[in-house]
Amino acid sequence: MSEGGAFEAAMRELESALGRLEQSVTRRLAADRSIVDLEEELARLGEDRSRLAQDLDASAARAGRLEDANREVSRRLVAAMESIRAVLDAHGG
Repeated sequence: MSEGGAFEAAMRELESALGRLEQSVTRRLAADRSIVDLEEELARLGEDRSRLAQDLDASAARAGRLEDANREVSRRLVAAMESIRAVLDAHGG
């Protein structure tokens, strides 16, 4: 092979190697962007989880208060019905 042919072959090999290197760098940059995107999504999911946990705690506390109120209303209704029966019984009703 002549010097010109050897040089051309070496240049083709170099260009091919540079092309492969560029592809590798491009893939690496895409992977890095993907990792950053995943980390951001993970942070958002953590924030959502925290907010949902707070909402759940607030809802559970409200449910507890409603159950307490329901028991109190039920107790008062029973007492009122007993009072009405007592009045009716006392007046022959």
